[in-house]
Amino acid sequence: MLTRRITFRLYPSTAQEQKMFWARRMHAYLYNAAVANRKTQYQKFAHSVDYFEQQASLPGFKETWIEYKELNAGSLQATLKRVDFAFVRFFQGLAKYPKFKPFKAYSGWTYPDARQGFKVHSSGKNGYLELRDLGIIIQMRGQARIWGQPTTCTIVYRNSRWYASVTVKCLPTRETGKGSIGLDFGCKTAVAMSNGILVEPSKFLTNTQNQINRLSKQLRRKRKPEKKKHKASRRWKKIQAKISKLKKKVANRRQNWVHQVAVDIVRSNSLIVTEKLQIKNMTRKASSGSKRKRQKTGLNRSMLDIGIGMLRDAIAYKVKEAGGVFLEAPTQSLKPTQRCVKCWELTKKSLSDRLHICSNQSCRHTEDRDINSAQVCLSWARGQVIQH
Repeated sequence: MLTRRITFRLYPSTAQEQKMFWARRMHAYLYNAAVANRKTQYQKFAHSVDYFEQQASLPGFKETWIEYKELNAGSLQATLKRVDFAFVRFFQGLAKYPKFKPFKAYSGWTYPDARQGFKVHSSGKNGYLELRDLGIIIQMRGQARIWGQPTTCTIVYRNSRWYASVTVKCLPTRETGKGSIGLDFGCKTAVAMSNGILVEPSKFLTNTQNQINRLSKQLRRKRKPEKKKHKASRRWKKIQAKISKLKKKVANRRQNWVHQVAVDIVRSNSLIVTEKLQIKNMTRKASSGSKRKRQKTGLNRSMLDIGIGMLRDAIAYKVKEAGGVFLEAPTQSLKPTQRCVKCWELTKKSLSDRLHICSNQSCRHTEDRDINSAQVCLSWARGQVIQH
């Protein structure tokens, strides 16, 4: 059994929405209280508070703040777990010190157990969501490719809309062919395949950037919110909502494009190979003092606009659902961009060299740089399969 996540759009009535706003506010207050408790205990008493200690103090907390008795106990524990996760990331050096979250910046809350707190009245297409602690049944719309047994539910409020992100345990199946293919991801060409097919990048953010810049210029002329001074003006909020809507539309289009490309690739191939990419390192900011900050920023924006990491992950899990094989070639040792697929000779290239011309005089193989790299990955994978 595998776990898959399905997101439904919620359509609460006015009375239901008021209850949901109240629950969201209560969870935001609990989150901030848990962060304050950890901070105070460590600074004043040198005591490090963990998740289990805060979970054990939750019943006493509910006796003092009786409003929380109405909320599901599992969802309150999930909020404390969210605090613990933020501190764990901080101690691992992956994030900054957790801050207090204002109500407007707190996205939602989670029901970790389907046996209590919530119930999904659906077979995978549309239906209703019952939140038992709030005593409401909300209409929802959406469709799952494969439905199963609901396990958790996260309520999210984003861009003035309510969503329910439900995880289900299921046995996903997918059709695939018997072919094998190598892939090379890039900015000039989103995906170069070993069979010579090139997938051009859609550049959703690039096509919308002018509109975002124009609205951002208007936003700078409005009164923005300043802490302990004044709130944002009505016009500032209106323009900010337009910018958020545009960015959300870009993200939705990119996600839809990623899944369409991944499905087209998996439908015909059961062996898919690509080079191992460190997306986080590749999109890192330029070092201080660098003379090419603007170029590096543009390169990072192009890579993130295509969604290379999303596309790779989508292909990986889809081909595994189909019972196929997904392999990543070791980039540093194999060097697929510089290696010739015919004679395996290395030919150094700069980023501006878009054509592979083998330096071996007896070979002189000529091919598109990205296609040659994809073919090298596929040849490496076939060699790995023979060895094993």
